[in-house]
Amino acid sequence: MSAPTPETPTDPDSARASLEALRTEIAKAVVGQDPAVTGLVVALLCRGHVLLEGVPGVAKTLLVRALAATLELDTKRVQFTPDLMPSDVTGSLVYDARTAEFSFQPGPVFTNLLLADEINRTPPKTQASLLEAMEERQVTVDGTPRPLPNPFLVAATQNPVEYEGTYPLPEAQLDRFLLKLTVPLPSREDEINVLTRHANGFDPRDLKAAGVRPVAGPAELEAARDAVAKTSVSPEIAGYVVDICRATRNSPSLTLGVSPRGATALLSTARAWAWLTGRDYVTPDDVKALALPTLRHRVQLRPEAEMEGVTADSVINSILAHVPVPR
Repeated sequence: MSAPTPETPTDPDSARASLEALRTEIAKAVVGQDPAVTGLVVALLCRGHVLLEGVPGVAKTLLVRALAATLELDTKRVQFTPDLMPSDVTGSLVYDARTAEFSFQPGPVFTNLLLADEINRTPPKTQASLLEAMEERQVTVDGTPRPLPNPFLVAATQNPVEYEGTYPLPEAQLDRFLLKLTVPLPSREDEINVLTRHANGFDPRDLKAAGVRPVAGPAELEAARDAVAKTSVSPEIAGYVVDICRATRNSPSLTLGVSPRGATALLSTARAWAWLTGRDYVTPDDVKALALPTLRHRVQLRPEAEMEGVTADSVINSILAHVPVPR
């Protein structure tokens, strides 16, 4: 499907229908990861970034590639390793002997969807090279800022069980991710479906052969973003978001609660979810639906709570159960 011309702006309702069709298309390649698909779409609508956490082999890379294919967006993948340098991500100046001048060679960050694979395997210096790109939508090389394409989303992956030889992301960088999505192992039925597809010739490297086709483009995405920005938020809902975040700062199980930036993020994701579900206003259920993926990486457990088996998700769920819901 070709993107509409600037003279024929996309209607918000048709943009919503196109984004809903993403799930059907991505399901042709990825089985049983609908919550992660929804999270990636919410992040795109909010101009945010996503941290995907799951064991190897649960289709995290395939998920991002399929999303890019359905949206006609450019995507690049960087395998983060201990010897990766910042210039390997952002790009660098290269000397041209013919002109006797230096020219900028763009790095893989100059794309729409950047897959930062195993981001916690690279040292902090290289991790930090993404900070400016994620926050400012630009990279600065040799004092010259260079804007990144629009849309721009970083989807970073990390393995939750293997910590040897890794560099855990600092809180400042974790806070730059709008959502932390867990990509679980598939159910027995979904895993049988995966095996059946492979037995029938499915090739994860050839999405076109799998029937994955573009169903939306930058015009639909921009129209959707404009509609999300017009989704109304009542003072009661804003207060509810603040009360949830303030409760994390007083939790006895946490050493670090959610910052005001996290509260802003929760409001943004709730607005996007409300619009995706067909409403132009936010309800408390929208806030609850996005609370876990938006807040779980913005809190830090006390060591003694962690030893007792407490998780960030369980603390947030407990807070959601106790904070009064506006009527």
